[in-house]
Amino acid sequence: MLEMGKRARAASRSLALALPEAKTQALQAAAAAIRAAAGDILAANDADVAKAKSEGMTGSFLDRLTLTPARIESMAEGVEQVAALPDPVGKVTERWTRPNGMIIERVRTPLGVVGVIYESRPNVTADAAALCLRAGNAVILRGGSDSLASSGAIHRAFVAGLKAAGLPEDAVQFVAMADRAAVGHMLAGLGNTVDVIVPRGGKSLVARVQSDARVPVFAHLDGINHVYVDKAADLDMAKTVVLNAKMRRTGVCGAAETLLVDRAVAQSHLGPLVEMLIDAGCAVRGDAAVQAVDGRVTPASPEDWDTEYLDAIIAVKLVDGLDAAIAHIEAHGSHHTDCIVTDDAAAAERFLAEVDSAIVLHNASTQFADGGEFGFGAEIGIATGRMHARGPVGAEQLTSFKYRIHGSGQTRP
Repeated sequence: MLEMGKRARAASRSLALALPEAKTQALQAAAAAIRAAAGDILAANDADVAKAKSEGMTGSFLDRLTLTPARIESMAEGVEQVAALPDPVGKVTERWTRPNGMIIERVRTPLGVVGVIYESRPNVTADAAALCLRAGNAVILRGGSDSLASSGAIHRAFVAGLKAAGLPEDAVQFVAMADRAAVGHMLAGLGNTVDVIVPRGGKSLVARVQSDARVPVFAHLDGINHVYVDKAADLDMAKTVVLNAKMRRTGVCGAAETLLVDRAVAQSHLGPLVEMLIDAGCAVRGDAAVQAVDGRVTPASPEDWDTEYLDAIIAVKLVDGLDAAIAHIEAHGSHHTDCIVTDDAAAAERFLAEVDSAIVLHNASTQFADGGEFGFGAEIGIATGRMHARGPVGAEQLTSFKYRIHGSGQTRP
C-alpha cells in the first residue's frame, strides 16, 4: 500500500503539469475503453451480484451494485461530459493590483493525491477517476468488497485510456483487496502521500473515516432530505415533485425521506399526497393527523424523523407553517438536500436563505442532488460539511489554489 502512495505522488506531479488537451484525450479514450469493455464489466458484475445475493443483499443496496448495458453507457457518457468541461487547473479566479504596483493572482491548483473509499456503487470508479484526472489529481480507489470484480474491470478500462494518451498509469490506482486493513492504511495517509480522503458509503464507513483519518476529509453524511409543501403550493406540482423526490430511485442519497405539509392545506393537499405515495408502493409513516387521512398509514416513531430509509418508505408530518418546517429541518435534517414547493416567492426566498443545507431547491425534486445534473459531468459525492467543498464534489471542487505575485523589484519597508 505504501508503494501505491509513492507511485500516486509521482504521478500527481506529472498530472499537475499535463496540458488540458492531454487530459481531455485520456478521458475520451477512457470512455471508449469502457464501452469496448462492456462485456467484461457486465460479466464481472454478474459475479458480484450473484455473490451479494447469496449473502442476503436485497433492495436498494442490490440496485446500487447492479450494472446494465444502459448504466455502462451512462458511465461512459459521464466520462465524456467530464472531458468536455473546462480544465480548472491554472484558472485565475481573482486578480488585483496593490498600491505598490504588485499584481496578485489567485489560481487553481490540483489537490495532489485523492483517496476515494466507497461501497457498492461500481460506477464511482469511473466518476472519481474522471473527475480527479480532469482536476490534475492522482487518485487511489478503494471500492467495497461486494463490488471488487466490477470496479476492477472498470478500472482496467479506464487505465487503458490513460495509457493511450501517454499519461502515467499510476495516476489512477485501484486497491484490489477486500482486506479492511487497506482502509486503515489509506486513512493514515500512506506515508504522507494522500492529501484528502473522500468517503462515499453508509454511516459506518463515514463514521470510521471521520474518526480515524489523519488527512482532511470531504464528508458525505446521511441524506435525510425533506420536501416541504407550503400553504401556497400548487397541488399538482406538489404531487409531481414529491413522487419523483421519493420514488424515482429510493436508494440514492438525494431521495426524499420526510414530507412536511403545511397544516393550512391539510384538507386539500395531505390526503391526495398520502394516497399517491401509497398507491405508488411507498409505505407511509405519519403523525396522528396523517394517520387520520388514510388507514394505511402506520404510526411514525421519534426515530423516523431522523432516518435515511433508502427504501420505499417516507415519514409524513403536518407542520404549522414555514417557521415550523424550517425548525424541523434544522432539528432532524442532515444538511444534504431540502426542497420547498410553493408559489409564494417570499416564502421560497426565506426557505432558500434559512435552510442550512448543501443543496436547497424551490419547486424541484431533491433527486437533482447529483453532479451530472449540476453540469459537473459526474460527482464523487455530496459534501455536507462546510469546509472547502459543499454539495456535489466535481472537478472544480477537487482543486485548491495558490497565489502568484508579479512584481517589478518591490521590497517591503
